[in-house]
Formats: sequence, structure tokens, C-alpha cells
Amino acid sequence: MQAALFIPCYIDQFYPDVGLATLEVLERHGVDVVYPEAQTCCGQPMANTGCVDDTRPLAEHFAALFGNYEYVVCPSGSCVAIVRNHYSHLLHGEVLERLQSRVFELCEFLLDVL
Repeated sequence: MQAALFIPCYIDQFYPDVGLATLEVLERHGVDVVYPEAQTCCGQPMANTGCVDDTRPLAEHFAALFGNYEYVVCPSGSCVAIVRNHYSHLLHGEVLERLQSRVFELCEFLLDVL
């Protein structure tokens, strides 16, 4: 099974060991992990402050980058929540619908998918 790994910007900057541990856990469970290097922020910090115009391009980039993976795993429930619950206010179409059902928080993925 293959999964794309999304490491949120705050984990990348402040807690990089969490990202590495996430990779290790997934690999130990037999997941073929792909790390798209062009990933950036999901847009949550901008959305939280009401900056919709700044959030939309990040959501578009996230959807374009991760939209074709069978699974996207992220070690942050809040980043998963913005994709599932708030991207529909920013994006539309088949890629969005497919993406929203394929994004999982790490523990959720381990429990419900594996």
C-alpha cells in the first residue's frame, strides 16, 4: 500500500522529529511512503485568521499535489480537519471530493485503514 506523507509546516519547522517518527511508523507497518517535496502549508493558519484570499492558493496547491494519491497521511488532526471540513468553501470538483475522503490523521490511518 502506498501513502503520501503530508508534514504540516509547524511540524517541519518546530518538531521535525515528529515527521521522521511518522515516516518510521508508517514504514514499519509496511506502507510505501511517498513524500512530495513540493508540499507547503495546508493554509490553516491563514484560514484561522480569516484570510481566505491567502488560504485559497495553498488549498489549490495541496489539492494539485496530493489529489491523486490513494491515501494521504498527516500527523496533525487540525490540518486534516481543514482539508476535510473547510476546503469545500475554497475548492470544488472531483479532485476535492476524492481528496477529502483520502486524507487521514496518522492514528486514524493506523486504526481504520491498516
